[in-house]
Amino acid sequence: MNPLKTHHIAAAAAAIAVIGTGSVLWRHGSEAHATPAATLPTVKYQPALQRSVSDSQDYTGRLEAVDVVDVRPRVPGTLLTVHIKDGQHVRQGELLFSIDPAPFETQVRQAQANVAVGEERQRLAIIEQARARKLMESNAIARKEFDALDNAARETAASLKGAQAALAHAQLQLGYTQVRAPIAGRISRAEITVGNVVGAGGEAAPLTRIVSDGKLYAAFNVDEQSYLRLIAPSLRSGAQPVVKVGLANDDAYPYSASIVALDNQMDTRSGTVRVRARVDNVSPEMLPGLQARVRLQGGMPYNAVMVSDIVVGTDQDRKYVLVVNAENKVERRFVELGALHGKERVLRTGVAPGAKVIVDGAFRAPPGTAVTAVAADAKAPERATGGDRS
Repeated sequence: MNPLKTHHIAAAAAAIAVIGTGSVLWRHGSEAHATPAATLPTVKYQPALQRSVSDSQDYTGRLEAVDVVDVRPRVPGTLLTVHIKDGQHVRQGELLFSIDPAPFETQVRQAQANVAVGEERQRLAIIEQARARKLMESNAIARKEFDALDNAARETAASLKGAQAALAHAQLQLGYTQVRAPIAGRISRAEITVGNVVGAGGEAAPLTRIVSDGKLYAAFNVDEQSYLRLIAPSLRSGAQPVVKVGLANDDAYPYSASIVALDNQMDTRSGTVRVRARVDNVSPEMLPGLQARVRLQGGMPYNAVMVSDIVVGTDQDRKYVLVVNAENKVERRFVELGALHGKERVLRTGVAPGAKVIVDGAFRAPPGTAVTAVAADAKAPERATGGDRS
């Protein structure tokens, strides 16, 4: 091939390559020019609200029965019958145990016989007293003889009263052979079985125990500062602090209670005062001795800034919330926390009412980031639906 021709062909190919490269660079540069600026991250916020609240404090206590009775026999004897089942509910006056009544029935019959003898002696003494009085009126007997007959009549009357009292005591002892429930409630188990001889009185072994189950106490200790902040202002104003109770596995405090007892002095060793609140509406799973979670709310109401408790973060030993400031930038505000009311937390300092507290999207926007803030309860715009394309 002609060298000159070859040189012209190579030059033409190089020119075409340069033109192609320039075209590509121009096309990419135009696309970069047409790309819009990066969009700002979107966060959702809720305004911090100001509400009237009262302070509250949580405590751990124990459930206690309102009435507890250790059932003991009042007379000794052999246990004949157990009329109860373990754990059953009993009514007041219901028969629980029977003690052998035979010895006491004998005592009753003996006392009845003594009463009958006493009545006969009194009847005869009254007759003789009346006869002596007539003779005395006619001076047929000496005064000394009349006084003796009159005294005998009085002695027989007193003896009869003693015999009647002995009969009443024997009948009472016989009645005690039937051991009945002194209160209504849930019974424990029979501690002594049939055939055993039982004693009597306070030193005797208990037959069983009954605890009232219609109402329960929640007993807990309140520290001095909480007493002055929550209970004392309520006492001065004549109002009752609000008490809520929950069990160890409850997320909330579903049971209402009212304070019925407050110790008359502060325990100087522990710095606490004993408080007892009564729960009137008791559920079947609530038993005396269970741990109780108690929330005490009282004191004077005040206006407080409140936010959802889940938005509160922790930085070492400090608490904070993220807000959107006036420049639409994320800002971290350190706060001082107050009491928890349901799912909302009181913020004592750090956040003003109406501040835009971020509740969603904070992970996309660290502090200092410019953001697009949207109210959490705002509805998302509906998507336009396009027509069919041919």
